[in-house]
This record gives sequence, structure tokens and C-alpha cells, in this order.
Amino acid sequence: MSEHGTPAEVWQSMQRGNVRFVTGEPAHPHQDVQRRHQLAQGQRPRAALFGCADSRLAAEIIFDQGLGDLFVVRNAGQVISDSVVGSLEYAVAVLEVPLIVVLGHDECGAVGAAIDSTAADAPPLPAHIWRQIAPIVPAVRRVMRAHPGAAIDAEEVGREHLRDTVAELLHSSELISEAVAEGRLAIVGANYRLAEGTAVPDTILGAATADA
Repeated sequence: MSEHGTPAEVWQSMQRGNVRFVTGEPAHPHQDVQRRHQLAQGQRPRAALFGCADSRLAAEIIFDQGLGDLFVVRNAGQVISDSVVGSLEYAVAVLEVPLIVVLGHDECGAVGAAIDSTAADAPPLPAHIWRQIAPIVPAVRRVMRAHPGAAIDAEEVGREHLRDTVAELLHSSELISEAVAEGRLAIVGANYRLAEGTAVPDTILGAATADA
């Protein structure tokens, strides 16, 4: 078991931090000079977080964490890539985190761009931007097929993409999937709601809940 506790204990601690943030009563832990000095020679984060690079998705603030608490990986639209998988494998294999949180959010610009790209008259995007949002397009198309003729629900697309991201992480990393199977690691896919400040769990793999 990790020195930080079980996956469920770590997720519960992060949820408590999110409640403090939502209610406007953050504790701002581990942000003092002493903590900075303690971490100078090494890190032992309690969890890894892979989230969207959106400026409103500041992980340590949302979960009321401090220096050395979270190993954070972010890119636009939380899209799986070799660098993301490698970073998360490092967090699991070397830093021995018991929990990975994959964090999406509503009003996501990358999701919006993926939706816009499916229009028949959509202008071409710069190549690097297209490569970044292309993994979101399958989620868009599934939502379109499920609701033919209806306006595309961006939040539904975001939820579908979040689930795809978790599934692709497991598919891409034998190391991570084995850690989940062995009970050493749990993965929580959550959606952050910008207006409320809440991180709402959507997908849970492994023993991330007390009754798991």
C-alpha cells in the first residue's frame, strides 16, 4: 500500500479538498516555506492528475492541495498521447501514486472545436490543432448518431470523451492496467463544473471508493 494510503483514502482526501474549495473555505495546505524546503530533495505526490490545459482547471486549487501533493499532466482537451502515458507511468511506477484522476470539464474549447470540425462547411484547422482535437471527434460522432437531427450536446460529448480517455489510457499502458488489476492503483474520471466548482466523478476503475 502507498505511504499515502489506499486509492479510496486518497480520493476521499481530494474530494474533501474540493468541498473546501467549493464552499470558499480552502485550507491552502503544504504551501509554506517549510514544505518547500522538505520537497527540495524529492517528491512523493499522493495522486496523479491528467486534465485539460484550460486556465480555469487549476488542479491544486480545485482540490485544495499544495506543493508536492499532485503530479499534474495537462493538455488541451485531456487527449492521450505518448508523452501523457509516459508521464503517468512514471507517476505509477516510480512515484508509486495510488490514484490517477482524469479531469474533464464543461464548456471545453477543445470539445467545441471537435464539434465544429464535423460541420460540412468547417474551415480547415492548423495541422497541430487538428491532431490535438481529432481524438475527440469519435465521441462527437457517437452523440450525433444517438440523437440524429438534434443539436449536439457539448456536455454529453465531453462525458463520452472523458470515458474514451480513461479507456485509451488503460489500452495504451500495460503498466497502468496491471496496477489497477492488482489493486495498487485506481482511476477516477471526473467532470469539473466551472460555475459550481465541483469535480463530479463519472467513471471509477479500481478501489477508489470505500465500498469497492
